[in-house]
Amino acid sequence: MNDKELVAKHAAKQVMDGMLVGLGTGSTANCFIEELAHRSREQGLKVTTVASSSVSLNKAKQLGLEVLDFEQVSHLDFYVDGADEVSPELTLLKGQGVDLVREKLLATASEQFLVLVESCKLVERIGQNFAIPIEVMPFAWQLVKKQLEANGGHGELRKNANKTGFAVSSYGCLIADMSFNKHIDAEMLNDTLNSIPGIVEHGVFYRLATTVLVVINGHVQERKAGNFR
Repeated sequence: MNDKELVAKHAAKQVMDGMLVGLGTGSTANCFIEELAHRSREQGLKVTTVASSSVSLNKAKQLGLEVLDFEQVSHLDFYVDGADEVSPELTLLKGQGVDLVREKLLATASEQFLVLVESCKLVERIGQNFAIPIEVMPFAWQLVKKQLEANGGHGELRKNANKTGFAVSSYGCLIADMSFNKHIDAEMLNDTLNSIPGIVEHGVFYRLATTVLVVINGHVQERKAGNFR
């Protein structure tokens, strides 16, 4: 069993009958969906799910899980997803994919947000290894870029997979990958990005995670957030 499977199994054990569970997107989230479906099938666990993307929705349905439409959901018991980076205070960086809005909506609406990562995702500060993904309204890109640069950011629009144009989110927005001065802290960066008109969403998940599950030397560690949600 690899680290992703190990941490996914640990997370799935915490799901109880009757829960509404949010499903993240990505390879680690896929492992969790598979384990949740296994518990439902083999142990009779009764859960309902909601998916953060069409990819996770299709996988959950293929494995026999009940999936609600996004519009039917106002509150979740659990949301389980991965992250690209996790800082010591459990701020997350997400969004190397393009489902920022759905992911942050589910994270905000959940009673518990469990984040599943490998040890290589632990960093000293957000933005250490990746630029900050920022979803922007297409017509506002130049105006947003000027504001970001005024706040110490630098970067460009993300290219699509074929490098023939720009990456587009499921809502038709563009993705700007921006780097910032390493001395800016997560709270200030989060507040700055939230304040700029034209930004639809961004990849800084500040004070949203309740627990981070990480595999260290073959054992799952639980890192709990402070009492700030």
